[in-house]
Amino acid sequence: MLLTNEQLAEQLAKCTHLQGDKLIVHNLTYLQSTYIDSLIYTAVFSPEETVKTKSRQLITKIAETLGIYAASIYPLYQAIGRGEISGFTVPAMNIRALTYDTASVIFQLASQQDIGALVFEIARSEIEYTDQRPEEYTAAVLAAAIKTGYTGPVFLQGDHFQLSKTKYTADPEQEIEKVKSLTREAIEAQFFNIDIDASTLVDLTLPSLTAQQENNYEVTALLTNYIRSLEPKHATISIGGEIGHIGGKNSTVAEFQAFMEGYLSIIPENGISKVSVQTGTSHGGIPLADGKIADVQLDFAVLKDIGKAAREQYGIGGAVQHGASTLPNELFHKFQEAGTLEVHLATGFQNIVYDTMPKQLREEMYAWVMKNCQKEKEADWNDEQFVYKTRKKALGQFKKRLWDLRTEEKELIRQKLAEQFQFLFEQLRVHDTKKHISAYVHQANKPD
Repeated sequence: MLLTNEQLAEQLAKCTHLQGDKLIVHNLTYLQSTYIDSLIYTAVFSPEETVKTKSRQLITKIAETLGIYAASIYPLYQAIGRGEISGFTVPAMNIRALTYDTASVIFQLASQQDIGALVFEIARSEIEYTDQRPEEYTAAVLAAAIKTGYTGPVFLQGDHFQLSKTKYTADPEQEIEKVKSLTREAIEAQFFNIDIDASTLVDLTLPSLTAQQENNYEVTALLTNYIRSLEPKHATISIGGEIGHIGGKNSTVAEFQAFMEGYLSIIPENGISKVSVQTGTSHGGIPLADGKIADVQLDFAVLKDIGKAAREQYGIGGAVQHGASTLPNELFHKFQEAGTLEVHLATGFQNIVYDTMPKQLREEMYAWVMKNCQKEKEADWNDEQFVYKTRKKALGQFKKRLWDLRTEEKELIRQKLAEQFQFLFEQLRVHDTKKHISAYVHQANKPD
């Protein structure tokens, strides 16, 4: 239910009180069973901005009281880069719909299995079409941790803070400023992990690898310095770079080395903690005319070789895989075996939501796509391919309708999501990783 400003205070008093200037939770059952549901709903949907802002602030304050706080994964990735830890691949999960419910499913599994190495992320493009600004995304994830009793660091990440090559070519300063503005907003919302994607600026027509990567490493370095100027005193923000645009040519060790040498000539220390590479995937998968997703020839050697070079030559965590959630399930164990540092997962969870939601709502969302997204339809797509590739654009328009689904309707979606998350966590071997978070991340990120 939506709460008024007065109701926020009334219900808060039922479960918390002040002891001096310290907030104390005295009724955790009421907080988790009732208040947090209303608080996050108000934080997302209140028509009054002041009430929405206050609700988000209360969520952060309650979370910190319970030992839940946004953090940087940088210390863990540094330890991996030094060879002190290995044996798992961190899942970075883009939640495009039902963020509170989905994050609750993840935290429940994490609590049951001592999983600490988890990243919640949202990309520059997703922020727009899912209608989730960073501050709202943070509130939903932290509220889910409160709801489920999860404690400890929570890793929030800005994914694919990407520059448009067309816009950069037309006006570099303006495009860089847009990414800076979003980065500033994200850090203010406690996103202490930021992935810079200037791989769109790589020019493969140039004669040398250094020249090809020059715009990429220079812009990545520029944005690295900007991020460092904004980071809080208690956390070194984890920054990711990218050398191969997803859906394009597969990356090589030599390209990675050219990028790193150029980057390190500008940022000799305290730079990126990981690098995203292209291995043969594409975001969302490639839908075929018969409705199936095309098989992908994913080159795990790219991840293994670049990851090895990243750790041994440069002391950073390793290589990152994007666009993986629609891959066949039988491939996922190979990420950990290849020493992949992090794998980004998004569309597969969106597909579960669409496949499991009530038919009438799905048809309404598809009708909206058919009406509003025709400009994005490619000439060789049939209607089924078109809807599959563009239905993500309906998620923001129908955000409240999804949130307002009946309990039993959402529970079906939650069950399907839980099955997939459980499978992925097993394949990526993140069980029992909370001990590593406690050892490397907890003290380094503890808020003052």
